[in-house]
Amino acid sequence: MSTRMIAEIVKCMPPNEYDPSIQSVQTEHRLKLVEFWDIKSGSKVLEIGCGQGDTTAVLAYIVGDEGVVHGIDIASPDYGSPVTVGDSIDFLKNSSIGSRIKVNFETDVLSAEMDFPDKSFDYIVLSHCSWYLKSPKELHDILKKIKKWGHLLCFAEWDTRVRTNEQLPHFLSVLIQAQYECFKESSLSNVRTLFTPKDIQNIVESAGWQVVAEKTIDSSQLQDGKWEIENTLASYKEELQSTNHLPHKFQALIQSEIYLLEAARNQDNVKSMSTYTFLAK
Repeated sequence: MSTRMIAEIVKCMPPNEYDPSIQSVQTEHRLKLVEFWDIKSGSKVLEIGCGQGDTTAVLAYIVGDEGVVHGIDIASPDYGSPVTVGDSIDFLKNSSIGSRIKVNFETDVLSAEMDFPDKSFDYIVLSHCSWYLKSPKELHDILKKIKKWGHLLCFAEWDTRVRTNEQLPHFLSVLIQAQYECFKESSLSNVRTLFTPKDIQNIVESAGWQVVAEKTIDSSQLQDGKWEIENTLASYKEELQSTNHLPHKFQALIQSEIYLLEAARNQDNVKSMSTYTFLAK
């Protein structure tokens, strides 16, 4: 990985008007993942949950002119901020690597219409998208369905095994979100189901995959932890009010956890959690 490589990929993504350095940090992290997965030039890649294209851009750069990256996301193109996923992908597709990219929004992997011939792809990627899913069953069903489509599964998600005190506020913020998400019928939240690495390992195995390599990658430099903390503190009252059938004792528990989060975020040098990643076949 080189500074030049990161800069070339960042140029393919929409600029962040608030902090131009954000995309460089996000891109460097995705490069670490793709290097661990050892994705080859010329590969055909299916990316599920491509979102705004942070991983998509890196994949498209790595596979080169002879490769293809097919992204799928259940979100509508107008989802996300400050740049929507649709605008971000449009920018990416108009870049120097855009000809290698195809993206389908509002596409449910589990729908009967969604299918590919067996072994259409060399790699199937799920990168920081599993917490958007509705349940463990949904993750299991997706992993089971896609197995016939590709040779190797490349997976990455936040590692909930907190290793330092600086990571605790990030973990606490997503834990709070995951708890009140259990009571929702539908959601557009960032954290809808929280999976630990052990949860993921069990689901992957039950869906018929075998993990052949795994790793925990330091991602403390990412800005996501601070974003989740601020989002939780800004939105929890509205979340509790909108879900008005919550038990009073549960609401009190959330409030107690909010007090802990407020105290924890005031410590010096809050950091994002690590990332758990693996390769399976």
